[in-house]
Amino acid sequence: MVLQFKEAEKRIHDMLVFPAFNLSVEEGQVIALHSSVNVREQLIALLLGNMKLSQGEIRINGGNPGRNQDIGFLFLQTGLYERLTIEETLQFTKRLHSSTESIQAILQAVHLEEKRKVKIRQLSYSETKRVQFACLLVQNPTVYLLEEPDQNLDLESKRIYLSLLQQLRHSGKAVLLLTGNLESAITAADKVFKLDDSGLLPVQMETNEDLEELSELGKEIELSQPVRFEKIPTKVNEKIVLFNPPEIDYIESNDGQSYLHIKGESFPSVFTLAELEERLLPFGFFRCHRSYIVNLQKVREVITWTRNSYSLVLEDAQKPTIPLSKSKMAELKEMLGIK
Repeated sequence: MVLQFKEAEKRIHDMLVFPAFNLSVEEGQVIALHSSVNVREQLIALLLGNMKLSQGEIRINGGNPGRNQDIGFLFLQTGLYERLTIEETLQFTKRLHSSTESIQAILQAVHLEEKRKVKIRQLSYSETKRVQFACLLVQNPTVYLLEEPDQNLDLESKRIYLSLLQQLRHSGKAVLLLTGNLESAITAADKVFKLDDSGLLPVQMETNEDLEELSELGKEIELSQPVRFEKIPTKVNEKIVLFNPPEIDYIESNDGQSYLHIKGESFPSVFTLAELEERLLPFGFFRCHRSYIVNLQKVREVITWTRNSYSLVLEDAQKPTIPLSKSKMAELKEMLGIK
């Protein structure tokens, strides 16, 4: 286990940032942690050795963070010297880490060999992020810690980023992604976990091939009793992601496609709105509008705008509002026992 969290817990005064959790990142593995900015910042500070856990420990190749130099960081802010060229930046990094890596090979890996003489300040945002990744490749650590690595990248740079992750897997590196974008995590990682004040929870994923195998297996088995499948599947690229109903904030239908909204992110559903309404009714979901289904457990306020116009406000940091039709308002009042 190259990177290991053992009963790691962090509190700031009386506030729990995250409860004790266990997680290991092994050689050739890309693990993603989906979390808030606050949790992400705390984890980075802990891995840099700038902060201590409230309890538990973090081990990097058997050593402690801060004292172990075999971890490389890709931060959201680049921190590169803008007056240097790409080549000068990589040469500086090579000397700094006493590296033996080939700068020419790394320039080719990030597709910047033709811009090697261009200064950092003249590059696009995406090209600058590729230089940042190139510096990590020059450093050649065992553990890679990547903070929001594909945020705002152009399409070419995102392809290069995913290709580099594959190369890191093949070379036996351990990679930990920290991101607030669940789709990004699912696309890039082998395993995805959510970390918040409720703890560490895995995000269940299956590839299309896995689902086909399960389907074939199911044809060969006669079930003695019906099975109730509660999770709601969505598709992200070539992966199927399964969500527990309580995770869903609301569902929206747009141009015949249903979307699950979960903590500010949107995921296409394989079911119609009518099918989702039937599936989710036992879990406290309510068809509040012809185009919306809402998780009533997430509703904080009911707002009356006019005699015929209403909205539901959800208890989220962004406080999204969902339309509530006049006929459904009467039905909701009856459900709540309000006259």
